Amino acid sequence: MASIKDIVFDSPHPASTARFWAQALDGYEIAPYDEEELARLRSMGVDDPEDDPTVLLVHTAGRLPRIFFQLVPESKRVKNRVHLDLGTTDAVAEVKRLCALGATVQAEREDWITCGIPTATSSASRVREAEPRPRPEDATDPRRDCAAELT
Repeated sequence: MASIKDIVFDSPHPASTARFWAQALDGYEIAPYDEEELARLRSMGVDDPEDDPTVLLVHTAGRLPRIFFQLVPESKRVKNRVHLDLGTTDAVAEVKRLCALGATVQAEREDWITCGIPTATSSASRVREAEPRPRPEDATDPRRDCAAELT
């Protein structure tokens, strides 16, 4: 039976996208570039890892899945059919943190907030609280205030 080894996302600039997700996701980091990997890049005419066409995120505890970002020259034509749902105990605080990294609030729903991620990867993520709270209709809703601050 198969299992997921890697999750792969298309990106117009894999290094930038990988940096965002390395900061956004707990326990993930950009895989180190050893001499063998740098030699592989040079053999492809790539002298700077910033221009690497495939950047890998690995979990610091060695857990799977790994996350790849691969270069695609064409722009997004249609809506993505996949996104990451991020779980947190405080959606408002997490959305603020993601926005400080370059994400943008795209939509708010009763139990999640959709954020666009930087570098035009044509991907979005939903931030959900572990225990969804009913959304009050009054102006004191912290999610509404957060979105107003961040957009």
